[in-house]
Amino acid sequence: MLVTCVAAMGGLLFGYDTAVISGAIGFVQSHFVLNAAETGWAASCALVGCIAGSALAGTISNRFGRRLLLVVAALLFLASAIGTAVAPGFSWFIVFRMIGGAGIGAASMASPLYIAEMAPTGWRGWLVGVNQLAIVSGMLLIYFVNYRIVQMGSQSWNEAIGWRWMFASGAVPSVALLALLTLVPETPRYLLSKGRRVEAIKVAERLGGFASIDEVLKIQDEVLREVQLPLLGRSTLPVLTIGIVLAVLQQITGINVFLYYAPEIFKHFGTGTNTALLETVMVGAVNLLFTLVAMGSVDRVGRKPLLIFGSLGMGLCLVAIGLAALRESHDAWLLVVILGYIACFAVSVGPVTWVVLSEIFPIKIRGSALAVASVSLWAANFFVSQTFPMINESKFLVAHFHHALPFFLYASFCLVESLFVWKYIPETRNRSLEEIALSWAASPAKH
Repeated sequence: MLVTCVAAMGGLLFGYDTAVISGAIGFVQSHFVLNAAETGWAASCALVGCIAGSALAGTISNRFGRRLLLVVAALLFLASAIGTAVAPGFSWFIVFRMIGGAGIGAASMASPLYIAEMAPTGWRGWLVGVNQLAIVSGMLLIYFVNYRIVQMGSQSWNEAIGWRWMFASGAVPSVALLALLTLVPETPRYLLSKGRRVEAIKVAERLGGFASIDEVLKIQDEVLREVQLPLLGRSTLPVLTIGIVLAVLQQITGINVFLYYAPEIFKHFGTGTNTALLETVMVGAVNLLFTLVAMGSVDRVGRKPLLIFGSLGMGLCLVAIGLAALRESHDAWLLVVILGYIACFAVSVGPVTWVVLSEIFPIKIRGSALAVASVSLWAANFFVSQTFPMINESKFLVAHFHHALPFFLYASFCLVESLFVWKYIPETRNRSLEEIALSWAASPAKH
């Protein structure tokens, strides 16, 4: 639990730094006098950093270890928090947001990978779920922080100063993560992959989570000795492709539109600034609550059922939101439907995608493959975040669809995700990482 919670601090910073823009974007837009495309760039530029951070994370993780990758992520978060807060112009704001994005990209890969390699088989889904809980906790925390900062001054003060305090607040959890990382070791599986058997045994014995370290070592040795796995090899390409598609689908179902632009969406439906920020806090609270439900279900119910039914539920809620936008409805039930969409995501696609991605790759390519999947995820996130304001503010599309089109598009991808999971995702519940790896090597086609 100690190593899981420390690693999950990377997830907390992931959520904190990802969602800080939701409360700041309106003030940033006014402060720098941004048009729709520039506003989308201000919100999504961090995702370019996420792509770069995820790409470099694979190399750092494979060469220097999972723990050092978390240290790098924390340092990037700290630099971004300080730099963004004091940015003298829009260009510098973009640069430091990209640096923070690199930290998000590194943490998005490092935290679930570290936890999955530490966790015993029967607890792995629950423990990796702790990372998702930390992500949504970070989001909820910054929603409260943003809301409190807005209350500290007038509209003009928030446009000039308040938004800077929103970003500066991220320095506190960044320093906390750096301090806590001095308390945890490298993962036994990484040490084994580098031939450091004695160190691996010592760490595993300290953890106490391995029921039979001799059995783990035996299986691990078999994987390392008999299976040579290039990243794009015949036996690994199917699982790599599945990981990429699953990662992309998590994003193009629209979740980060609500996480990044929630206050602006609520304003479109007729609420004021303070109420919109308060409703955004409700989004974060529901996200947190149903992530707890997912953590209690993922090792009992399984990965596939949660992904299938969760994505279908998301799709139905998005259709309802789209219909409300089409009718220009401001009814109270709309908030309930939006929270229903968040709940479906939080109980399934949000945490379970990261659980599956941390499990399905063989150890010889785990760092690199998870990095490729993470790059794909953040590239999809960037595309959705950059295009949403442009679609939502297009005069032609608004005239014909009244802000409804994006929600119908995301709903269609929810259906695609449910079908993809049903057809191609293997159930990994109650299987060790080594068993999953050996099943791909032995018969990749059957999945």
